[in-house]
Amino acid sequence: MATLTVWKFETPDGAQQAEDALFRLQKQELIQVQDAATVSWEEGKKKPKTRQANSTTAAGALGGTFWGLLFGLLFFVPLLGAAIGAASGALGGALADVGIDDDFIDSVRSKVTPGTSALFVLTSGGVLDRVHDALQAEGFDGQLIQTNLSEDEEAKLRAAFDESV
Repeated sequence: MATLTVWKFETPDGAQQAEDALFRLQKQELIQVQDAATVSWEEGKKKPKTRQANSTTAAGALGGTFWGLLFGLLFFVPLLGAAIGAASGALGGALADVGIDDDFIDSVRSKVTPGTSALFVLTSGGVLDRVHDALQAEGFDGQLIQTNLSEDEEAKLRAAFDESV
């Protein structure tokens, strides 16, 4: 089962650095990154920049339409030209089924502000303690905003990363 997590960073380039680190860890077979996208919001800009990673795993990748819809709902900035409108209402119910509901949208929207960035990543098969140690060694400073893990799993993830900041 894949895990969708959203991490906030206090700098516009923090999400990109964390994504790069995760892809390095994937090469070491410590985690499988199925798909990822970043939001980078420069201070003084009206809207953030969004970017989808070039997923190295075709199976399970969400694709530009999903990220475009999600970022359109969150920031009114579609990624890769995905249309936001009537389709967003129809797909809203499907997003809620995987934990992307109004609470998720409000939480991310309120925390990702000018001068920050966010990493949206779909992963599986992570060796949590080794991934944590590697990210900590690289100065990882992310804040977990949202995940589709169970409450117990999320608490363990938060505890592991809270130790590093």
